[in-house]
Amino acid sequence: MSLQHPADEPRERDDREDGAPGEAPKGAGGEDGGTDGAEEAAPEEAPEGAAEPGVTAKKVDDPDGKLLHAATPVPSLDELFAAMQWAFEGLELDPGVLERFAAHARAVLEGNQRMNLTAIVTPKEVAAKHYLDAWRATRIVPLMGRSLLDVGTGAGFPGVPIALSEPHAKVGLLDSLKKRADFVAESVSKLAIKNAFAINERAEDHLARNRYDIVLMRAVSSVRENVRLLRKVRHSHKDLLMFKGPSWSREVRAAEREAERLGFRLDTVIEHKLPGEMGDRAILVYRAPGGHGN
Repeated sequence: MSLQHPADEPRERDDREDGAPGEAPKGAGGEDGGTDGAEEAAPEEAPEGAAEPGVTAKKVDDPDGKLLHAATPVPSLDELFAAMQWAFEGLELDPGVLERFAAHARAVLEGNQRMNLTAIVTPKEVAAKHYLDAWRATRIVPLMGRSLLDVGTGAGFPGVPIALSEPHAKVGLLDSLKKRADFVAESVSKLAIKNAFAINERAEDHLARNRYDIVLMRAVSSVRENVRLLRKVRHSHKDLLMFKGPSWSREVRAAEREAERLGFRLDTVIEHKLPGEMGDRAILVYRAPGGHGN
């Protein structure tokens, strides 16, 4: 794992951005799907149910209209626990946490038969790409006693693994799609994750009324679109953590002017590799306007 500060020159990569490969679209704010890696602003859409005069309103496609893994076998708890042990080999982690990771992973893959939660379904990929990637954040940012909001949580990533790893942090799991938020609420209740709670709301609306220490964003959109999404509520949080793939440097450069205008300052970049040649990852830590001077 390597750490960079913004003074270091970001390295140019030609790889396609894949902040969280295989994620199903996740609801964050006004959009019900993510465009992770997109560097151009998506056209603004009219509010749901509204249409221009003389134009027929377009029905939003059901993201679960075609189930991709309805017949995909769900690995056993033992298989998933073994995969967690493989992914976290050599790292200091309580085996009890790995067991809870495995239990949540099984719940996600069972839910994946009813709705499109994730395209990542093999045990080792699930362990590395969903749990190890999220857990890294707990090693680099002090979370004890802090409040976090996972925007566009989808199946509960990265918020649930973080909540399980740091029981003294309070983690909100927000998704604008009710069926996703309901699934997360069910998972949190079933696994008795006392420091996490599900929220079915638009990110902008929720953050307009609530303050958090840290906002987490994974597989929502590009860096530039993420800071734009938060522009009206940028004083509602102190830090913004974004989970990205190997092309993070290109996204950072594309977002530099917009982030500076909105008061988001890149503080730290942490790069790490996933095991089994599953790729490179990066966590971007931006200091948000709500944290300036604190």
